[in-house]
Amino acid sequence: MSRPHCPRCLRPTTHCLCALIPHLDSRTRVLVLQHPSEVGHALNTARLAALGLNNAQLVVGEVFDDLPMLLNPPGYRARLLFPADDAEPLHAYAPDDQPLLLVVPDGTWRKARKLLHLNPLLAALPRVTLADGGVSRYRLRKAPGPGALSTVEAITQALQVLEAPTSFEPLLKPFEALIEGQIAAMGAEVFQRNHSDPT
Repeated sequence: MSRPHCPRCLRPTTHCLCALIPHLDSRTRVLVLQHPSEVGHALNTARLAALGLNNAQLVVGEVFDDLPMLLNPPGYRARLLFPADDAEPLHAYAPDDQPLLLVVPDGTWRKARKLLHLNPLLAALPRVTLADGGVSRYRLRKAPGPGALSTVEAITQALQVLEAPTSFEPLLKPFEALIEGQIAAMGAEVFQRNHSDPT
C-alpha cells in the first residue's frame, strides 16, 4: 500500500513542503514545460518553482498542442531559457522593457532536447541563458558540468537577474529542505562517505 501524498506538492504527507513554499509576485511570467518522466521524480523542483510563483504555469507533456496560445500571453515577449551559441545572456529589465515570458523546459538534457525537437515552435524561440559559473546547491549528485542547475535554481537565478534587486531566494527554501531530508534519511555517515567533497 502506497503512502498518502500531498495533492499540492506531491510529497508524502509526512514530508509535505507546502509550509515552506512562498507566494512570490514577479514581473516575469514563467512557463515550465515538464517532460512526463519528471513528474514522479523525488525532487520535482519545477513543481516547487511553479507553486512558489504567482505568475507561473506548469504544463506536463511531450507535444504541446496549445503551444501557440501558451507562448503568446498578452503583454509578454517569449524567450526560451536554454543554452545555444546565439543565446543572449539575461540582464535586468530597463524601466520601459516589455516583460518576458520565460519558457523553461524541465527534464534531463536529453529529454529537454526532445521537447524542443517535438515542438518546433519551442525550438524557434529566441534563447536566453544564465551567466556562467552558477553552482548548484544539490549536494546529492555531481553536476554534469559547470552551470548545471536544477530547474528551481535556474528559474531563481534568472529572476534574480531580470528583476534585480528583488530577491527570489525564498523559492529555494523547499528545495533545500528536500535535500536536507534526503541527507537525514541516508544518515550523515553515508552522506559524508559518498557525497561530501574531499578536502
